[in-house]
Amino acid sequence: MRIGVDLGGTKIEIVALDRAGAILLRRRIPSPSGDYDAIVDAIGSLVESAEAELGARGSVGIGTPGSPSPRTGTMRNANSTVLNGKPLVRDLERRLDREIRVENDANCFALSEASDGSAAGATCAFGAILGTGVGGGIVVRGELLAGANGIAGEWGHAPVPWPRAEEIPGPHCYCGKRGCIETVLSGPGFARDHIANGGTERTAPEIVAAARAGDGAARASLERYLDRLARALASIVNVLDPDVIVLGGGMSNVEEIYAELPARLGAYVFSDTLATRIVPAAHGDSSGVRGAAWLWPLA
Repeated sequence: MRIGVDLGGTKIEIVALDRAGAILLRRRIPSPSGDYDAIVDAIGSLVESAEAELGARGSVGIGTPGSPSPRTGTMRNANSTVLNGKPLVRDLERRLDREIRVENDANCFALSEASDGSAAGATCAFGAILGTGVGGGIVVRGELLAGANGIAGEWGHAPVPWPRAEEIPGPHCYCGKRGCIETVLSGPGFARDHIANGGTERTAPEIVAAARAGDGAARASLERYLDRLARALASIVNVLDPDVIVLGGGMSNVEEIYAELPARLGAYVFSDTLATRIVPAAHGDSSGVRGAAWLWPLA
């Protein structure tokens, strides 16, 4: 049995999978806010409760914001900043008395979709999260590509490519830089951009709905978003040239992305053709937790 845990900013989800990948158990609880010890305890309790209910002990993989540093073993780059600098892997291994595998949540998402989702069978797949943050993961021939520094796929903290004059220097990012892709392509970034360009305060889904209803400011905000997403993903295509890009996170539900993005990419991709498919995740918002379980091969 494989157990996967998805540690998010607002919720912690656990799933247990059988040998064929079918879900045996799935549960969500709210994430403890700003309390590292409570997060460790919540994850430990979820795993222990699931194993007691199913009567079996499983391997445990965990998807987190950020990732463990290969140098120190402590967490870094997490937008849930309470995790940064903490020995999450060591503390969970001590709590659960077994080896734990921890990967960035976007890596888990990409692995899930490449294993049995929208990118199944692809030689090279890029999984892109467009949620409260922006992350990415790369799977090549079914294997997760972590990279020498453990940051492969972290496109969200690259600058927006081919920036317009009005986009420079760009919004501040929690990472300390300005103009990161995450600051404009995340759901909150999209909403902030709408306000900064004369729109009223609305959630990302509300802006999209207003754009469809003919609101001029909302449509302009959606146009900026689609153009920036085209530029950002074109840079991925130009470097990685994946067979498929799978989108997840709340903004991946915007239908205009799949209708309009392929034509927009042509202006930025360094090719006379575009064979890369842009598709939504097959497993929706549970893809990351399934991917965490897939971090362990079958015994």
